[in-house]
Amino acid sequence: MTTEFEVAVIGAGAAGMMCASVAGQRGRKVVLIDHATRLAEKIRISGGGRCNFTNRDATPQNFLSQNPHFCKSALSRYTPQDFLSLVKRYRIGWHEKHKGQLFCDESAEDIIAMLKAECDLGNVQWRMPCGVKSIAREGERFRIATDGGDILAQSLVIATGGLSIPKIGATDFAYRVAKQFDLKIVAPRPALVPLTFDGNAWQPFVPLAGVALPVELETGQKKTRGWFREDLLFTHRGLSGPAILQISSYWQPGTPLTINLLPEVDVAETLIADKGSVKKSLGNQIAQWLPSRLADEWLHTLGMDGAARTADMPDKTLRRLGESLNRWHIVPAGTEGYKKAEVTLGGVDTRELSQQTMMANRVPGLYFVGEAIDVTGWLGGYNFQWAWASGVAAGQAV
Repeated sequence: MTTEFEVAVIGAGAAGMMCASVAGQRGRKVVLIDHATRLAEKIRISGGGRCNFTNRDATPQNFLSQNPHFCKSALSRYTPQDFLSLVKRYRIGWHEKHKGQLFCDESAEDIIAMLKAECDLGNVQWRMPCGVKSIAREGERFRIATDGGDILAQSLVIATGGLSIPKIGATDFAYRVAKQFDLKIVAPRPALVPLTFDGNAWQPFVPLAGVALPVELETGQKKTRGWFREDLLFTHRGLSGPAILQISSYWQPGTPLTINLLPEVDVAETLIADKGSVKKSLGNQIAQWLPSRLADEWLHTLGMDGAARTADMPDKTLRRLGESLNRWHIVPAGTEGYKKAEVTLGGVDTRELSQQTMMANRVPGLYFVGEAIDVTGWLGGYNFQWAWASGVAAGQAV
């Protein structure tokens, strides 16, 4: 049995539901297909269950892509304020955390229910759970073979996301469809992900698991440089926390991170200047700035006696200590992979798509939205804003 629709959207996550609701409310006959048994699991688990649904300060500069201008059109036409207006219309309580991050007061379920209601307003039909077996082009339409029968659609939107968090159903479906239609792919890799280090090299830091502190860190140079001031977390296998998740999107294998563990203190100059007046031991002086566990382990790793008086230490030794704390150079061995990555960097090459509509330039009627595309936001609600904006752009065009 074959059912005909004007628009078929595969993937009922953030971008897919947004696209389907906009298209449906324009009067288009829309079907939304998803293989999962639970709706929008990635929204459900985001933001600790409260969904960091956008960032008030989102701009194109907060996104990474090999084609950095691509995201400008969609982001300018559907802004954080536009999505916030929708949230307010549904009387969903929300609050702002630091750096423009907006969260639900109660639960991410509120956002899922809102998007479902918006789809219902557009009379969107659902096929869920429903697996897609194949996609074929028939003239100017697409034939989608599913577990529930064939679907014919004039427009096909791929909103199946990237490879991050496979345990909730992430697959390479979008990339396979792109390759089927000879569209280029920017090699995907985990992003917003903890970094790991060589076991032997990391051994001295294992006891520090759980220690957190604010840092500045950077990697790369010029156009590829990333710089953030956020909190860092030591783990048994490496480093995590917002600072590391942010920088991971910029980090290239084999290159170092430079971390300033005390961005408010010029350690060497302060220690040398205090030599004549401060009677404290070196360990106590460092512990007034750093968590004590970290201060003790740091001095031990450098072979310095924390019980020695700072006043008795040579300036050269204090400068070495200061350099190590203000400019800690460390080369990650890798990442925790897609299982811990919040998003996927890379995806369908945006040079294959229209920045106004998200349609493939060489395949009329085929669209890609959300995380499937080579547009990756920072941590803090930016990736949801891209899902909304790209979904709206396609929903208005199909």
